[in-house]
Amino acid sequence: MKTYKFKMYSGHGNKALHKTIEGHAHIWNHCIALQRRYYAIYGKFISKFRLINHISKLKKLSRFAHWNQLPSQAIQDVAARIDKGYKKMFKDRAAGKKCGRPRFKPRRKYKSFTLTRAGWKLLSDNRIRIGKWVYRYFKSREIQGTPKRCTVKRDALGDIYICVLTDYEEPDQNRAMPGLGTDTGNIAGFDFGLKRYLTGSDGNDIESPLFFKRSLNAIKRFSRKHSTKRTCPVRAETRRNGKGSKNRERARLDLARKHRRIANQREDFHWKLAHDLTDRYDEIRLEDLNLKGMKALWGRKVSDLGFADFIKKLVYIASKKSVKVKFIDRWYPSSKTCSVCGAVNEALNLRDRTWQCPCCHTQLDRDRNAAINIYRVGASTLSGEVVSSR
Repeated sequence: MKTYKFKMYSGHGNKALHKTIEGHAHIWNHCIALQRRYYAIYGKFISKFRLINHISKLKKLSRFAHWNQLPSQAIQDVAARIDKGYKKMFKDRAAGKKCGRPRFKPRRKYKSFTLTRAGWKLLSDNRIRIGKWVYRYFKSREIQGTPKRCTVKRDALGDIYICVLTDYEEPDQNRAMPGLGTDTGNIAGFDFGLKRYLTGSDGNDIESPLFFKRSLNAIKRFSRKHSTKRTCPVRAETRRNGKGSKNRERARLDLARKHRRIANQREDFHWKLAHDLTDRYDEIRLEDLNLKGMKALWGRKVSDLGFADFIKKLVYIASKKSVKVKFIDRWYPSSKTCSVCGAVNEALNLRDRTWQCPCCHTQLDRDRNAAINIYRVGASTLSGEVVSSR
């Protein structure tokens, strides 16, 4: 399966799509309210099929007649998502895990609806038919495979995107196959850091881009402008809908546009770095990160670097190129262990960026030493034997 994402042309015709998304938000909130009442009385939730039948009966009433204009398959998808959420909640609670129940969603924050077989069709050139309307989108690449499903999404700026799922399977770029000659034979261990994004055991270092930090002054400026705009308290109707003045909406769009640019820069950096590492190495060894603990210590900086998103992209690209990604135990003291003699310095703290081994008196860089240890422990884990520190 492969998903293609395209941005749709902006125009007045997109109002119908926005209205459709908000209509599904109405159905979502109605079903959530119904589920909560049913759970409070009986201690269980309504199944997906009973929920779909209930919606079908409501559509015959004049009060809910406008639901007939919504795609039936998209309504079924809303019921399936709620059913999936409640099943996960009961499963996690039975296992002793904390799990919240599905929540209400404001119409302006509801993001998407999904069409499966009917209700949409890809046309020639860069056109797509959704319902009775034909829209145009920016076709940046050709769609391979048979389209199976289409999801219409909108972001915080109000821009519409389509995500087309196809049955196309990308061929694996197996570099180890004889005759290709593209295997490098290189293996390296990498340690994640804040000042250096990646520190390599072979000296290959990647500096931290920190896109949010570089744009922090602009973010503060746009946030101040947004906070100073009137929320339009004169009109009671506007106040109930949670909307502000037009100037406040313009300021919100400016702020959202800046955040989207930062997110796009970070995602572009992650994809390019993942391709660069998988082209350069046949095996990459990393440390399993405790991201919750790191966020508790450094907060915004860890979120700015996006380690978890990068690891997902790296594993995906590595699977396509037949590159191994090996993770070592997060509790292994990679920073405190001397890479020369193997002694463990228990007195080392986070502020010590360089330290001297108390046994062999070698001056060590904290991140480089950790990368070398990650490389060696990864090798010992693969072979099943302890690798010598020399």
